[in-house]
Amino acid sequence: MKPDMFKEPVTILVGLGFPAQVRGVTDAYRNLVEWPSSLRDRAHAVALNACQAALRGEIEAETARGFFVAFAQKHDLVTVGTPAVVAARSRNNTDPHVQ
Repeated sequence: MKPDMFKEPVTILVGLGFPAQVRGVTDAYRNLVEWPSSLRDRAHAVALNACQAALRGEIEAETARGFFVAFAQKHDLVTVGTPAVVAARSRNNTDPHVQ
């Protein structure tokens, strides 16, 4: 395993709610860099700094993962279990108003 890879990927929602797997520090860093400037907060700054430190080899990838997960949870990006798209389709199939 590469040193910047997470032991377990983090699945987050991107774009219009599509799930994407963040497999390592580089993926997490890219997501943080692409986060809109107007939405950046302290959690973003901490996660970004942690990813930069991990890429420099100053901290472990799993430590950076923890900060990235905290950021993603704060912004309701983390998925649990069934991807959102599939869950939305399942709900619509049981709704009598949806044809």
